[in-house]
Amino acid sequence: MSKLTLILLLTTCIAGSLQTPTGCQTTDALIDYINSLDTTWKAGKNFDDSYPKQYLKGLLGGRRRSTPYAKQPAVSDELEIPESFDARQQWPDCLSIKEIRDQGSCGSCWAFAVVEAISDRICIASKGKQQVEVSAENLLACCSSCGVGCEGGYPESAWSYYKNTGLVSGGLYQSKKGCQPYSINACEHHVTGKLPPCDKELRQTPKCAHTCETGYNGTYTKDLHFGTKVYGFSNQNREVQADIMQNGPVVATFDTYDDFLTYKTGVYHHVGGGIPGGHAVKIIGWGVENGVDYWLVANSWNEDWGDKGLFKIKRGNDECSFESDISAGLPKL
Repeated sequence: MSKLTLILLLTTCIAGSLQTPTGCQTTDALIDYINSLDTTWKAGKNFDDSYPKQYLKGLLGGRRRSTPYAKQPAVSDELEIPESFDARQQWPDCLSIKEIRDQGSCGSCWAFAVVEAISDRICIASKGKQQVEVSAENLLACCSSCGVGCEGGYPESAWSYYKNTGLVSGGLYQSKKGCQPYSINACEHHVTGKLPPCDKELRQTPKCAHTCETGYNGTYTKDLHFGTKVYGFSNQNREVQADIMQNGPVVATFDTYDDFLTYKTGVYHHVGGGIPGGHAVKIIGWGVENGVDYWLVANSWNEDWGDKGLFKIKRGNDECSFESDISAGLPKL
């Protein structure tokens, strides 16, 4: 790449970080710019250029709380926090931890992140005896206090809904698993893959129903799962790590920039582009890569996005406000 080309890319992408998303958003120009920096992560084509910017923005449905969480009790200095931790390895019998779900053409990341963490925590608390996929459909459609469904929602409110109202079981689209499987199909948000292409406009929020899918062996009321406690963390990384080690994955809601959409491998940190919206994801661990501390995170855009559906993000400096809004809850078994 010539020096002139690099200067032009730099100018374009930096301009994009000072205003609304620009043409540099998911184009080859942004990808080339990021990779030319030789930074801690690599970019690539995750979304086809034919997808409108409004569609991509619509996938980012995580809404952050306006005030910090109350401080959780500090973890004892005697507790040893390992350099790396992966919930998939710590609890290998809990199959839900390994699963990468797909929110489809809906800004339901907030619902997916929470029900994924709930599913994991039920399994962990029951020592593997309860393997349940909690329904994203049920939360998305029925929690009116959580936000506006496919147009976004608040994870903290979703945890409270789980505690107070309860959530039924439900797997992925057409899985026939649980009381209310997800009704929006998985799709190829990205380049050509094994799934059908996504619609280029967002779906409507499903209608709330207090019944189970035809053929399910159980009733809605008896299928409900409840939580016992809801809490959160604002820039308390050691406490977050201790909670993951004891109870399982947690949910982070963060500012999402254009460059994040192009993530492929490495430890992400923001280098260019504007902020299309907020996103909610599930933290499953942490580690160190080439001297850089990171969080290990599961996304909900299927396994074709990023690093087989996962990403790493810089840990310790509240990158993209990632450490400011972390939520969790405990299951009632």
